[in-house]
Amino acid sequence: MARTVDAQALTIGVGTIVAVAALGYGTLVSETLLGVRTTTLATGTFALTFLAIAVLHGAYGRADLAGANALAGIGLLLVTIATTGLQAAAGLCFLAIGGAYVAIVTVRARREGPDAAGETLRR
Repeated sequence: MARTVDAQALTIGVGTIVAVAALGYGTLVSETLLGVRTTTLATGTFALTFLAIAVLHGAYGRADLAGANALAGIGLLLVTIATTGLQAAAGLCFLAIGGAYVAIVTVRARREGPDAAGETLRR
C-alpha cells in the first residue's frame, strides 16, 4: 500500500503553528522576540509559508500556482515591512492578485475532481 503525504497541508500547518506560537509569546511573555515585534514575526512566518508553498508547487510542475503563491508571499512581506502607504498598497495588490488566482484555481480543481489539481489518490 503506497501512502502519499500532503506536503502543502503539512507546510501550512507548520507555518500556522509557528505564527501562533509567536503571537502567544507576544501575548504572554514579551511583545518582542530578539528585538522584533512578535506580530511582525507571525506575519512574516505566513509570508514565508506562502513562499514555501510556491516552491512546492514549482517542484510538482504547477508553475501557475507557484507564481501566484510567490506573488502573494511577496505581497504579504511588503505589507509586513512597509514603511510607506505606497509600499503597503502595492503589497496588498500583490496579495490580492496572487490569492485570488489561487482561490479560483482551487475551486475549479475541486469541481473537476482530484486529477485536475494534479493529485492522485493511492490507497
